[in-house]
Amino acid sequence: MTSLTEQRCKPCEGGIAPLSLSEAQSLMKQLSDVWKLAADGRSIRAEWKFRNFYHAMSFVNAVAHIANAEDHHPDLEVGYGYCRMTYNTHAIGGLSQNDFICAAKVDALPRT
Repeated sequence: MTSLTEQRCKPCEGGIAPLSLSEAQSLMKQLSDVWKLAADGRSIRAEWKFRNFYHAMSFVNAVAHIANAEDHHPDLEVGYGYCRMTYNTHAIGGLSQNDFICAAKVDALPRT
């Protein structure tokens, strides 16, 4: 099995079913504990704390690079010393493999 960080996102314009709750729970095992699965199984969310705004923005810029490279974008909340991130695939109203691929790549980013 190829790790999530080695996979690439596939275009999703809708027309496919979102992952089931059990499929999402299985993929959660490949992510760090910072990620939480929504009770309805339609999104994953994480929050990080940073020393200051500069470090938070450096992290967000690295996330933006991943998002653009994969053409799959999270919802972000950013402020002084924190970043909150939510992934879901809007076109299907739930989670896809793409959300977990990107979350795993975010997990691989260095933290300062």
